[in-house]
Amino acid sequence: MNKKQLVGKIAASMNQSKADAERTFDGITDIILNCLKSDEQVKIAGFGTYKVAKRKARVGRNPRTGEQIQIAASQKVKFLPAKALKEMFNK
Repeated sequence: MNKKQLVGKIAASMNQSKADAERTFDGITDIILNCLKSDEQVKIAGFGTYKVAKRKARVGRNPRTGEQIQIAASQKVKFLPAKALKEMFNK
């Protein structure tokens, strides 16, 4: 499912226009992104938690040459599904 299809389903389920549903969706995603940028967790009950995970710099290896390379520190977004969501798929 892509954004357009998701917005269409939101509009249909909430009896809104697609434009209103898209503004609502964009507003929610902006709030989530801003929270993650400021290192806050976003917990959605029954769905899961989004949080930023920090990875330390480390030494890696080029698989072709075997040469050691330095991998820079980075950040990534992690999603941890809620217990109810996990149980839905692991019955």
